[in-house]
Amino acid sequence: MTKDPTGSRQTRHELSDQAASPRFLASDNTSGICPQALEYLLAANRGDVPAYGNDDWTARASNRFRELFETDCEVFFVFNGTAANSLALATLCQPYQSVICHQLAHIETDECGGPEFFSNGAKLLSVPGDDGKVAPLDVERMVVRRRDIHYPQPRALSITQSTEVGTLYRPDELAALREMADRHGLKVHMDGARFANACAALDLPPRALSWEAGVDVLCFSGTKNGTAVGEAVIFFDRELARGFEYRCKQAGQLASKMRFIAAPWLGLIETGAWCTNAVHANAMARHLGTGLEQLGLTPMFPVQANAVFVDLPAKAQRYLKDKGWTFYTFIGDGGARFVCAWDTSKEAVDALLEDVRAGLAGVGMQSAG
Repeated sequence: MTKDPTGSRQTRHELSDQAASPRFLASDNTSGICPQALEYLLAANRGDVPAYGNDDWTARASNRFRELFETDCEVFFVFNGTAANSLALATLCQPYQSVICHQLAHIETDECGGPEFFSNGAKLLSVPGDDGKVAPLDVERMVVRRRDIHYPQPRALSITQSTEVGTLYRPDELAALREMADRHGLKVHMDGARFANACAALDLPPRALSWEAGVDVLCFSGTKNGTAVGEAVIFFDRELARGFEYRCKQAGQLASKMRFIAAPWLGLIETGAWCTNAVHANAMARHLGTGLEQLGLTPMFPVQANAVFVDLPAKAQRYLKDKGWTFYTFIGDGGARFVCAWDTSKEAVDALLEDVRAGLAGVGMQSAG
């Protein structure tokens, strides 16, 4: 028996039941380790292996990435997405240059100046764009805006797949951005925090949304896809990767026990869970989006991956929070954000929809369902 802060006594079984029925839909960062990643993590825990990535688990995981992307790429593992994006962009830019990104991009709004810090000063130049996506013409306007010595000359374009509002870049859109980037000598970085969800949603192989579409370096998230920690920084232009391992070391991102980052990734790739996890998360988001529409609420953006944005009255938001639901209201272009993960159940989504219905009824909104 254990005692909770309210004074009631609960059994471990009851606590386990509570943990198995989370009301956390603020982010896919709240999910646990998926079974496939955990199985490989536990297997990697048997015995001793060489440190700092000089082990078989890390080598195997890197080779599996090359097979998955069908190209001879350079692969590095870091602890989190901020480090992945910041160090990748620092590699692409000199301190006096700049990176063009969407005004809602994570590197612009949610990384505490990390890209500027690790690049020793390279500036972020943000542009607007419908549905969280940048358009070639808007990027080009920023590139040609000024050419004088007082202006930080653009060197890289950063795009997010799926975007900060849950939408997707199609291969033709990526190709158009690459064509524009080539005209102006820009390198292309992709923040792939939910890259797996994009591949699953578009039913395309990873190569079609990365190097084939002109991406030079991809930061591929494992944390949001079922691992406990760890992102893969994948350089498709191998020349750009020169010295990247030293950046990782200097930034405190070289794991001494690298196998515990690499092995779960190996589990995701070898079992196919990297994709099936994303397929499930996307399906739960579609179910949520459809349910909200039946309640008379139209998602603010097309529900294309695993995120749903909806404009909820303040009283309805308070009702949901009182019922224990977590969601963000400061990410993306306003509204309440709900994100589904590999372990989001249909029952949880249905329970949320019932509480949304009750919350709307409390503010006098009519339900269509």
